[in-house]
Amino acid sequence: MKRYCLALDLYDDEALITQYEQWHQQVWPEVLESIRAAGIEDMKIYRVATRMFMIMETTDDFSFEAKAAADANNPRVQEWETLMWQFQNALPFAKNGEKWMLMTEIFSLK
Repeated sequence: MKRYCLALDLYDDEALITQYEQWHQQVWPEVLESIRAAGIEDMKIYRVATRMFMIMETTDDFSFEAKAAADANNPRVQEWETLMWQFQNALPFAKNGEKWMLMTEIFSLK
C-alpha cells in the first residue's frame, strides 16, 4: 500500500466553503466508483481555514497518470471536477489548471 498527501485551497468565502463541504457529504456514485477503480482504497480530506489536505491510501500499482486518463474519458467525473473548481483555488505556486498538489514527506516518527 502507498500513501499520498496532497494540498489545495478553497476560495475564502464561508458560503462557498459550506457548499463545498455539503457536496462532499453526497459525492456522486460515479465519482466514488472512479476513485475505487483507480486503486484508491481510502481517501480523507481535512480542512483548516481555506487550506485542504487529502490523504490517499492506494494499491501498490496506483498511477496518477492512469487515474487522470480514466477521468478524462469519464463525462460524469469531468462534470464533478468542473463543479468543484467553482470552490477550489489553486495554490499560489501552482501551474495554470493544476489542482491538488502532491506534498513531500519531511518527517516520520517510525
